[in-house]
Amino acid sequence: MALSTDRTCELATSLGAEVHIYPDWQGFAVQRNRQLAHCTEDFIFFLDADEVISHSLQQEISDSLDLKFLIIGHTCWKEISFGKPIFSLAKRKNRSRLFPRHLLLRFDGVVHEAAIVSDQNIKRKIFTSPLLHYSRENIHDSLRKLTQYTMLGAAKRAKEGRKGGVIRGLASAFVTFSRLYIFRASFASGGPGFLYAFFIALESF
Repeated sequence: MALSTDRTCELATSLGAEVHIYPDWQGFAVQRNRQLAHCTEDFIFFLDADEVISHSLQQEISDSLDLKFLIIGHTCWKEISFGKPIFSLAKRKNRSRLFPRHLLLRFDGVVHEAAIVSDQNIKRKIFTSPLLHYSRENIHDSLRKLTQYTMLGAAKRAKEGRKGGVIRGLASAFVTFSRLYIFRASFASGGPGFLYAFFIALESF
């Protein structure tokens, strides 16, 4: 855990959770690798602070652990932003979250971390029940996340020797907003759908 300023650690400890604190933030992949070092069970499910496992997804995960063969489990997000579900964005992109511990080597990546496993041929299962993703609660939270992701993205591009620029940024933001708001119909969710597409576009500038 890092950068937590509320009572999360206190409450988690009181409920029997094992809490480890790393205040020196070095990126999402580093943070997950630190968590990985403390895991001792046969399977690991990575859950971010803004995500909630629904009862139906919980049952799917539990059933998958009873299979006679190992799998990597993938979840799909159901976006909930500014207090409203963004319906058109549900179940569009899956992310690997459930892993056999002995096969998960590490995570790589500054912004969107990727899991590195020792067996690339392992079976993969996409759970049908979505993982609830409360990505943006309000404007203030969105601006904070915007600052974080743009800085990480810029650092990643600089490390790779890639240059930015106003034209590239405008083009990237326009394409991102059009894809989310028009082609993936976040406009159907009203104001929250517009704000969601707008802030994602700003992050890609």
